[in-house]
Amino acid sequence: MNWQYRYTVLVLCMLAFFVTYFARLAISPVVPLITEDFGITNTLIGFALTGMWLAYGLAQFPSGVLADRYGEKPIVLVAVGGTTVMSLALALSPLYGAFVAAAVVLGGVAGLHYAVATTLLSRTFDDIGTAVGFHSIGGPLAGLVAPVAAAWVGVRYGWRPAVALTAIVGIPIFVLFVWRIRPTEPRRPDEPLRDSLELRSLLELVSRPTIAFPLLIAMAGTYVVQGLLSFFPAFLVAFHGYTPTAAGVAFSVFFVIRACGQIVLGRVSDVYGRDVAIGSSMLAGAVGIPLVVLGSGLLPMAVGVALAGVGSSFFAAIDPRFMDALPAEERGTGFGLVRTVYTVLGASGSFGVGLTADLFGWGVAFWTLAALFFVSFLALAANRVFGLGY
Repeated sequence: MNWQYRYTVLVLCMLAFFVTYFARLAISPVVPLITEDFGITNTLIGFALTGMWLAYGLAQFPSGVLADRYGEKPIVLVAVGGTTVMSLALALSPLYGAFVAAAVVLGGVAGLHYAVATTLLSRTFDDIGTAVGFHSIGGPLAGLVAPVAAAWVGVRYGWRPAVALTAIVGIPIFVLFVWRIRPTEPRRPDEPLRDSLELRSLLELVSRPTIAFPLLIAMAGTYVVQGLLSFFPAFLVAFHGYTPTAAGVAFSVFFVIRACGQIVLGRVSDVYGRDVAIGSSMLAGAVGIPLVVLGSGLLPMAVGVALAGVGSSFFAAIDPRFMDALPAEERGTGFGLVRTVYTVLGASGSFGVGLTADLFGWGVAFWTLAALFFVSFLALAANRVFGLGY
């Protein structure tokens, strides 16, 4: 195959996403070691991690604004380099307060990557769905590698070396990005930043029917995915009596399917249409989660986990749908704003699933997730069948 520059852009954007995801996931396996070292409660460590994920979501919008002004390359470099530096700062934190500050900044710099890299890919590829699908697998790949590596290092050497593992992958990828990626022309280099932050124009953008409709779908889907990422192993242990090891294996399978599903759905969205791909993903999740709840045997559980993984892959199709709806000059700021809205609001899935499980049990909590997927599928189907134009 004739290797083209655009493939270099795609691979390095995917690896940059891997770094920003790796850094966040490397913390969870060593949480018990961190709480013991600092002498704090799970609530306090949860506060730090919540701050990190919230900062990640909030950073999506300003990342698009900055990319429009300075170009995509420097923003991705800040994301990868900043993530690496802040992972080292986490590892060196002498006190809990310093740990919280480092975690929040880590989330913020990591959040600069995704929207900007997606915009860069839209300038590089015509088949944006396929490109976004491949780019998105950096997250699931980190989900496979980071927890295992961090747990292994943490048990043997302590939580600080485990958290610092990000530097091993972050530094070489930062160097490669500097070396191999060409600068891009900023879309709006002379526009004052305050103009990009004008509230009326932001509200106008997200209220457009072609943006608002998929935004609601993305928020519902993100809520489901965040709930699965936070509680799927715990659900298997508490509801089905799985051992932690067996639940971990099922969770790994979920990540593998999700990684493959993002590539497939991205390609399907290019060939057959965005809504066909998104709707197929949502329907798969709506069928898969009930199988996970009801399945008592290996086969129904395996099918359910696989379909839930496909359902959680919808980002590879819905992000290109937003790009299609945005004119070229608005893609940086506009897509960053969209990502912030659905990431921040969808992140409530962790709280919502936990609260529902506490009040009504794990079964009801996961049936709620299936219902959200199914309602989203019905909305997409109605939009297509009745030609509503959203």
